[in-house]
Amino acid sequence: MRMRVAALALAALTLTLGNTAAAPVDAQLVADGAPPPLLSAFGFFAGSPDRPADTLIAYTLTTPLFSDYADKRRFIYLPSGTRMTAGADGRIQFPVGAAIIKSFGFGEGAAYRTIETRVLLHRTSGWVALPYVWRADGSDADLRLAGARVPITRTAADGTTQTFSYAVPNRNQCLNCHQRNSAMLPIGPRVETIELDATARALVDGADWRAPRMVRWDDGAAALNDRARAYLDMNCAHCHNPAGSASNSGLFLDWTRPMGEAAGLYKRPVAAGRGSGGHDYVIAPGNAAASILPYRMDSIDPGIAMPELGRGTIHAEGLALIRQWIDAMPQSAPPAVATVQAAPAHAATPHIESH
Repeated sequence: MRMRVAALALAALTLTLGNTAAAPVDAQLVADGAPPPLLSAFGFFAGSPDRPADTLIAYTLTTPLFSDYADKRRFIYLPSGTRMTAGADGRIQFPVGAAIIKSFGFGEGAAYRTIETRVLLHRTSGWVALPYVWRADGSDADLRLAGARVPITRTAADGTTQTFSYAVPNRNQCLNCHQRNSAMLPIGPRVETIELDATARALVDGADWRAPRMVRWDDGAAALNDRARAYLDMNCAHCHNPAGSASNSGLFLDWTRPMGEAAGLYKRPVAAGRGSGGHDYVIAPGNAAASILPYRMDSIDPGIAMPELGRGTIHAEGLALIRQWIDAMPQSAPPAVATVQAAPAHAATPHIESH
């Protein structure tokens, strides 16, 4: 993984140096101003999506968020003379004027096509998310605040052809996933998940790179529990945490949380409906077929699918991992349901929150 990061950084440097006409990143535009209609105005790329500016820092994540099998290329822009800081919770904090740039694409070799680039701009007022869709010739990307749909055809791992409508999120959808205590924040860059080369690591103050790191979800040599918890953290916990947009569900899937009811074990949904699939528990230990979690992962129906944003396909490999993890759990009797006494006839009707 670190070799890949180094290779991306070297490619970025080589390609950009090869284009002497490339303009520098417009630091003022990143830090302030109206969203430009064209991505090229920022100067993040030298004429095409495969030519990142030499000032960008390439990075990857040990376990990335699944986005319809898209390949993702990630970069950080820091204003000259600034640094990053690792918070007490391991989250990377960025100076005002920084940007996080993430491109999504499909295909191999000469057939590779970049579909969109999402940018997060850190301004004095907070983080601003902007989605840009690349033109077919790769000459530039257009701002699409309302999002977009792009038809995609790809070859699946089993050799079959898969066609679907790829969704570029609108600004409100960006906030839905990036929300933490009502503020928009980056999701992926954390000490336990980010992969940086040695030069970039030196720009992160207060980071303990010896701390336990999240494993790769597809690393067969890692423990099954660690792989599953990493997958759920990166695909679900940005919403399913006490400060996220799904906090009222009471289901929290961050990877360090002890397994218990809050993490889904014999947890009943806050509100029943089609999303439960007729099952009683989010996770029924030893029985994935009777668990709500994999049932919702195995759907693209808007009323059932989880995650509900960011995918139009089923992640077959991730679903198989979660099913294997649940089936491997030791079976036990569900907790006893408390007996609820009927309220007196004159008592007020209690308020029941639905979700």
